[in-house]
Amino acid sequence: MATAAEPPPPRAAPVPLTTLSRWYLYAIHGYFCEVMFTAAWEFAVNLNWKFPGVTSVWALFIYGTCILTVEQMYLRLRGRCRVLQRCLIYTAWTYLWEFSTGLLLRQFGACPWDYSQFRYNFMGLITAEYAVPWFCASFLAERLVIRRTLRLRFHAGPEDGWTPGRRAEAAGGGGDGNGYLKGE
Repeated sequence: MATAAEPPPPRAAPVPLTTLSRWYLYAIHGYFCEVMFTAAWEFAVNLNWKFPGVTSVWALFIYGTCILTVEQMYLRLRGRCRVLQRCLIYTAWTYLWEFSTGLLLRQFGACPWDYSQFRYNFMGLITAEYAVPWFCASFLAERLVIRRTLRLRFHAGPEDGWTPGRRAEAAGGGGDGNGYLKGE
């Protein structure tokens, strides 16, 4: 008489992403957007059908940290002020962060941007002409990136997607009912 296998142990509740994991996602997002923006700019200004997008490795740190800070602002401000007010705050933060990181990188000859050719630039590190794009980017970052990233969860179990029972079934049976071959 066959006995029923014991039910699998209960799965632990999914846990939110770590701060480092969220920072990484924000860094990659910012990096990608920078490349796409510069490609679109090159096309709009020079009609370059190659769409060459460029950025710097520094952009990973800059965007990851900037968006992680905006995430914390979002969590603190979401019940206190409307989205347009938050986006104005995010835009001001973005200008402050862009200026600060640009000034620091310039000290080492490593600042990858120079807005000196823009009419309303300040020290070539920031420009008022980007106010609307930064505002729109902050709106999209909150609505599409930050809110969804905060909903992501790690699941309990192996990171490679293995589920109990698969190894024994793939080996033609002989399992112990817990997904392992007898003798493992």
